[in-house]
Amino acid sequence: MTEHLTIVKHPLVQHKLTIMRQKETSTASFRRLLREISQLLAYEVTSELPMTTKTIETPMCEMEAPTLDGKKLALISILRAGNGLMDGVLELIPAARVGFVGLYRDEKTLQPIQYYFKVPESLDDRLVIAVDPMLATGNSSVAAIDLLKEAGATNIRFLCLLAAPEGVARMKEAHPDVPIVTAALDEKLNEHGYIVPGLGDAGDRMFGTK
Repeated sequence: MTEHLTIVKHPLVQHKLTIMRQKETSTASFRRLLREISQLLAYEVTSELPMTTKTIETPMCEMEAPTLDGKKLALISILRAGNGLMDGVLELIPAARVGFVGLYRDEKTLQPIQYYFKVPESLDDRLVIAVDPMLATGNSSVAAIDLLKEAGATNIRFLCLLAAPEGVARMKEAHPDVPIVTAALDEKLNEHGYIVPGLGDAGDRMFGTK
């Protein structure tokens, strides 16, 4: 992937996102749609995985068939909302190794505070996909990518449901080598650091905590 920002405009992605944005959409529906949309986004973020071939036997004959090359990719959930995206991607790539970065946002400073970090080994040999539904200020995402690079990751992609221009700019400034794949680039952030028009707090809507 060469572009810093890829917006997935597939009709099913856009349709499901519209339902998720609606405030009357239930927690159960929101969770299901997030899982479905994450699978569609995963097609895009994994579109250039390295390939090789292996010899197989079909019912008709022997052939050289394409297969994924290299170590299994690492899927990193930025807690807690990242788990909603991760579940869908894992259904598509069940052999992926999984890690977690725990960050919460200080409501006064909007700066990320780390509380958990557990990732697979050999990150330097893996494609690493970090997932978080919302790229808002970009502070948490930048901090998570910082930690992944410190752990050895060199080939990283960032997958989110919604992005704000401020977050995209912050990520490009801090990590220009990390492509972003998203379903929509929204208008702006409000004074509280929430994406507008957005869909509210993804974690709260997914887990029913508000």
